[in-house]
Amino acid sequence: MPPVDPELIKLLVCPDCKGAIEYKDRRNLIICTACGLRYPVRDGIPIMLVDEATRPDG
Repeated sequence: MPPVDPELIKLLVCPDCKGAIEYKDRRNLIICTACGLRYPVRDGIPIMLVDEATRPDG
């Protein structure tokens, strides 16, 4: 899997709450640090759609 461009990561925010995000490259996830939504990364492309996100466990 190609990594997500670090410059792109700096520009992204959670589309749901506008919170800051963290990129977890080993897990191919982008996680919102505010609301916890987890967005998938496919082929190095962040899928920043709320409908594609998963909620944190619990």
